[in-house]
Amino acid sequence: MTEQTLPKPTSTAAPCETCPVHNAAHLLKLGVDMGDADFVVALAGNPNTGKSTVFNALTGLRQHTGNWPGKTVTRAEGGFEYGNSRYKIVDLPGTYSLLATSLDEEIARDFILFGQPDVSVVVVDATRLERNLNLVLQVMEITNRVVVCLNLMDEVRRHKLTVDDRRLARDLGVPVVPTAARYGDGMDLLLQAIHDVASGATMGKPYRVRYESPALKHAVEQLVTQIEALYPNLPNARWVALRLLDGDEKIAEALQKGELGDLSHGDLAQRAAQMQVIGNQ
Repeated sequence: MTEQTLPKPTSTAAPCETCPVHNAAHLLKLGVDMGDADFVVALAGNPNTGKSTVFNALTGLRQHTGNWPGKTVTRAEGGFEYGNSRYKIVDLPGTYSLLATSLDEEIARDFILFGQPDVSVVVVDATRLERNLNLVLQVMEITNRVVVCLNLMDEVRRHKLTVDDRRLARDLGVPVVPTAARYGDGMDLLLQAIHDVASGATMGKPYRVRYESPALKHAVEQLVTQIEALYPNLPNARWVALRLLDGDEKIAEALQKGELGDLSHGDLAQRAAQMQVIGNQ
């Protein structure tokens, strides 16, 4: 593997303060049994970014496939060990966004939001960053436990392009690891970055879109307050508020009906009725 220096744009914290964060109960409902694993890793990315190659490089032969519960979409998961910890990695469907306009997007969104993986690795095509960063920004809206795998760096060199991974890490606020997974380049650094985020040694401070409109900011704040009151265990009320304001019917329905599990350990029927009031505002 080629020798590279891993950018460290984030601050450190004691591991015991931050891990584990995964929601084992919701992961089980989403079809993933943690078993004896210490951490769970979500692997996301656009189609044709080499995501499957990264998955294979991380897991070797310790992987299996099946369908998501109640879905015809195939799920691949595997495992690896690193730093005396055991990891389960779930290969999410390749998707361009998390806006849930397709079944693949819905599965990826639900897993990252409600499964609360300890690390979400987003594999991007380093030769097509403008298109790929859309998904990265959406994932970072949900969680700060993100590692960007800047894959296909061999194609960057072949086309005589230049990608400043250090600048990208600073701008995004999360670790960015250049790789050429088909050759194994950078995979050691990717493993280290995953371990650092999972253990809490590295804490991301992801870039998030700032909204200048006072009316929009006020609407988001109001919704966040109400959503947190109804669903105190919801992982990211701000993201849910933004999706509701954008008219995401599926996320509203999922919250109203409790289809993704008991989100707040309360009376879902009562909270669904209250949530309907919020959705109509």
